[in-house]
Amino acid sequence: MNLSELLPFTSAVVDEVADMTGDDPIAKRLRELGFVSGEPVRIVARGLIGADPLLVQIGFTRFALRRSEAQRVHIHLAS
Repeated sequence: MNLSELLPFTSAVVDEVADMTGDDPIAKRLRELGFVSGEPVRIVARGLIGADPLLVQIGFTRFALRRSEAQRVHIHLAS
């Protein structure tokens, strides 16, 4: 499942950030920001038009991500 598919306020855990191209600078930046395996993540809010951007919380930090960026983050639901 991708982060862009997660329903708001549903707890999940990051599995990995997938590179869309050979050397994906966006995926690299997401990993640098803390989107790494095992980190808890959730969607806090969605934009009004096309649900873009997404307000994502990872740990205690919030980021606004485009849906295309959030699709790179593979997650599973927290148990």
